[in-house]
Amino acid sequence: MEVTTEELRLYLGLTEIDTDRAELLLEQAASLARSIVDPLPDGAKAVVLSMAGRAYANPQGISSEQIGPYAVQRPQAGLYMSRDERRTLSRLAGRGGAFTVDPTPATATPAPSWPPLPSRPWGPW
Repeated sequence: MEVTTEELRLYLGLTEIDTDRAELLLEQAASLARSIVDPLPDGAKAVVLSMAGRAYANPQGISSEQIGPYAVQRPQAGLYMSRDERRTLSRLAGRGGAFTVDPTPATATPAPSWPPLPSRPWGPW
């Protein structure tokens, strides 16, 4: 699964992009994603673009700005993976969700019922 700098440019809505910086961020984001799931599953491109896009759009790591009475809080700075992105990668790889573990050994035989049940307790029908 390869994510290109052109895809990152389109994702961010930019007319041009610093390709060296974009390639570095995409490689780092893919590496971070591979720490959760390796190899990366088919829908992982969206997660890699999201991580790299966040880091590309906020290079100084500004977490808040204020102009007059208006204040803006930005998400965490740097290249990181959110909890939802980790869950998405795991779900794309077929991991997660509910499951059941049967602790009964494969060689176990069914226990007899007590008291023994008649074969037809309600008659022939």
